Formats: sequence, structure tokens, C-alpha cells
Amino acid sequence: MRSKLFIIWAGFRGLLLILVIVSAVEAPAVVLPSEPAKPLMVWHGVSSWYGEQFHGRTTANGETYDMFAATAAHPFLPLGSLVRLVNPKTGKSRMVRINDRGPVIDGRGIDVSYEVARSLGFEEQGLARLRIELLEVPKNHWREKHKKD
Repeated sequence: MRSKLFIIWAGFRGLLLILVIVSAVEAPAVVLPSEPAKPLMVWHGVSSWYGEQFHGRTTANGETYDMFAATAAHPFLPLGSLVRLVNPKTGKSRMVRINDRGPVIDGRGIDVSYEVARSLGFEEQGLARLRIELLEVPKNHWREKHKKD
């Protein structure tokens, strides 16, 4: 009888402990895989990269160029725009922020930092044809461009 009572008491304490633990722990919110951002505009262009000779210089938006940052130069996209670059040959993609003007060579659509070229797999070749997806333009750009006088 004594062992039966002990087993019941142990079971009751275990159940009580489980209830206390479960009520104290919040279940995490359900995380659904997020869909990639839908681009505002998509085009293809030849990309080159710039690195060490420009490292530490001032970019068009006033930042110091860092060849290991995910940045790029584009001739006309607003500074601060977010762009996804996809290398169709490797299947790799990378998000970059436009912080400089360029490329300075005709026929090239975008210049990327060394790190971006490395991550997309074309640092050895120097050039690659990329899919360029404009994802976001800074809000203040649209306000200034479309404000009424």
C-alpha cells in the first residue's frame, strides 16, 4: 500500500511540474518561410567589381568605400536603393545597397564591391552578366521628386 501511495504521489508531483512548466513557457509564433521581396523592376546587365584601389575612398553618398561591404555603384538609381543581384551561372544571389556612382566603362550596368563579386562567384573573371532586381528606393527620394510647389 505504501509503494502504491508513493507512485500516485510521484505521478501527481510530475503532472503538477509539467503544468507549471508548460504554463510558464510561451510557444513561439509560427514562422512561415517568407517570400522573397517582389522587385519593382528587373533587368540584366554586365557587372564588374572594384576593390583595393578604391578601398577607403569617399563614395558618392559620402560614405567611406569598404570593399568587404555589400554595396554597389549604379549610374542613375537613387543612392540608398536596395538591389538583389543574381548570377544565373552560379545561382547565387546577394542584396546590395547603392552607395556610389558608376560604372565608368561603357557597356557595364553595375559595379559591385569585391565581397559581392566573391559571393556571387565572379571575382576571378572580373565580369559577369547578372539579373538586377530593384527592390526598394529610399522614401525621401520619391517625396522630393514628386512634391508640389
